[in-house]
Amino acid sequence: MLEVGTPAPDFTLPDQNGDTHSLADYRGHKVVLYFYPRDNTAGCTKQACAFAELYPQFQEKDAVVLGVSKDSVASHKRFEEKHGLPFTLLSDTGLEVIQAYDVWKEKKNYGKVSMGVVRSTYLIDENGIIVKAFGKVKPVDNPQQMLDALA
Repeated sequence: MLEVGTPAPDFTLPDQNGDTHSLADYRGHKVVLYFYPRDNTAGCTKQACAFAELYPQFQEKDAVVLGVSKDSVASHKRFEEKHGLPFTLLSDTGLEVIQAYDVWKEKKNYGKVSMGVVRSTYLIDENGIIVKAFGKVKPVDNPQQMLDALA
């Protein structure tokens, strides 16, 4: 995880519609930047739907929600449409941003070791500084955890 109090690495990535977004685009707003392993998997779907449910409350607090995974733009579009997600999903197929935010790690699953995204979330302030960092978050609890962190 990156250190709280340090500048968040900038990025430019395509969203589910193919439009590009950079962190600099959101200066002046709080940003909830969450990294998840894969579209349309059980945990990732629960997390995304919980963010969607709370999305109006994030907007009330002038916070932008951005989800990032290594899935393609097309995969993100299907995920967004299937679950009616109201926020931006960013595609990082080259792992540049995932690695810059230190969430690409060795994982063990049923004794098998592989590399993958560790479900993590950053809260970035209006000036681009990391103010909260949560690693190995629980998919269902993380959206409320982030909303509480905005208080």
